[in-house]
Amino acid sequence: MEQYYSPDKGFTKEPESYWIASTGTTDYPALQEDITVDVAIVGGGITGITSGYLLKKEGLTVAIIDADHIANGTTGHTTAKITSQHDLIYDKMIKQIGIEKAKQYAESNEQAIKFIAQIVEEKNIDCDFSWQNAYVYTQSDGYVEQIKNEVKAAQELGIKASYVEDLPLPFPIKAAVQFEGQAKFHPRKYLLSLAEDIAGDGSYIFENTKAVGIEEGEKCSVVAENGKKITASKIIIASHYPFSNIRGLYVARIYQERAYIVAIKAKSKFPDGMYINAERPARSLRSHPFGDDQELVLVVGENHKTGHGNDINTHYENLIDFANENFEVEEVLYRWSAQDCMTMDDIPFIGSINSAHPNIYIATGFKKWGMTSSTVSAMILKDLIVNGESPWAEVYDPSRFINAGSIWTFIKENLDVAVNLIWGKLSPGSINPDIEKGQGKVIDIDGQKVGAYRDEEGKLYFVNTTCTHMGCEVKWNDAERTWDCPCHGSRFSPIGDVIEGPAFGPLEKIEVD
Repeated sequence: MEQYYSPDKGFTKEPESYWIASTGTTDYPALQEDITVDVAIVGGGITGITSGYLLKKEGLTVAIIDADHIANGTTGHTTAKITSQHDLIYDKMIKQIGIEKAKQYAESNEQAIKFIAQIVEEKNIDCDFSWQNAYVYTQSDGYVEQIKNEVKAAQELGIKASYVEDLPLPFPIKAAVQFEGQAKFHPRKYLLSLAEDIAGDGSYIFENTKAVGIEEGEKCSVVAENGKKITASKIIIASHYPFSNIRGLYVARIYQERAYIVAIKAKSKFPDGMYINAERPARSLRSHPFGDDQELVLVVGENHKTGHGNDINTHYENLIDFANENFEVEEVLYRWSAQDCMTMDDIPFIGSINSAHPNIYIATGFKKWGMTSSTVSAMILKDLIVNGESPWAEVYDPSRFINAGSIWTFIKENLDVAVNLIWGKLSPGSINPDIEKGQGKVIDIDGQKVGAYRDEEGKLYFVNTTCTHMGCEVKWNDAERTWDCPCHGSRFSPIGDVIEGPAFGPLEKIEVD
């Protein structure tokens, strides 16, 4: 198997997710005619598929649409930890929103773990599911007190948490919080099995079907790019970043981050457990079965806001350096990255998009912990649609006010948008048009900033660098070969096609003589 990286050659292959590479491609049809169902679901990741699975079991008809293939987006690029341990959050959460709401968060995520385990057992899904303990550790004296406070807070919320000072890792630690009864799995193997139970009997899954709008009325309709419509009594927006901003001001309440993953083959066996450090930069570790009695070690981290930073390949190289320092690395077999929506208070938005549209639901802002958060979303949305209420709805209410502890994050992130909007317009492009094959650059042509990309055959393509969402200037991402927006996280292909929203339209193509 060809390696992704060697010290002398650098990266020799394009990024590829192991989860996608190790499973077959789905071939659900595109939407070709108007249909009517009980619930329309935009987005075929773990939120959309689990929601569709649960709602169909309740006797409702559903239609899931995805602009690409199902389980190919953030779900197909996850680290696939099934855990209620979302960094050091519970002590802070109790202080900011109170113990009752914090209990809703903790209980819902613990129940999500049990739900996934139950489905795997009931359906006998071969998805490499295994129970694990999860740990947040520190190598710094400055975090020990926070670790102790987190243990106490988690225990108060009913989580099986404990304080430990030693871990079976190849480096020393000062302290760690251990959560028992957590898990890991292969996310696509799990989800593709659930999807098989959805299509049929008046329910549908449509791929390569991009939603571009919602028509409101007594019944709402999701409008696809080809003009076809799905009419439904209820609509779930599970498209990662909300594709429809119906009076929710989500553009000011969500920002997007990228994180990077390298999957290595190590000479020695990785210990049981899932690990993440309390410090920054983040370093997250877990293993996964690979081949005949082998394993991959997933080394994850290097988070940054989408569109920020210059040499993106450096993030992969930093993870490889960390792996070489701490493990006997034989090979680097895979590398990939993921994009995650973040809320200002670190709690997802799950529920009605706003009070004026009670039949349109949203689920987003999972802060890199999507396996449990998405499952929580599906459980809550099923309850809201079927029963009109959920015991966990309050803490995730999309219409909630920002708590005092999160106001600075709100100000900082929206100030960053303003700075990038202005500075992106003022900063000059390069006047040097030399561009290597397979790479891009922002250049200056007659005083106009232009995004230039040279393909592997040497042909040049030019695009307007103004993001079609809200007008910020995109930047070239050398690792993924994409144009990334530093304001709200939209991403475009080298020739300007939309890869990730919130942008709808492609970058304008420019003809250069």
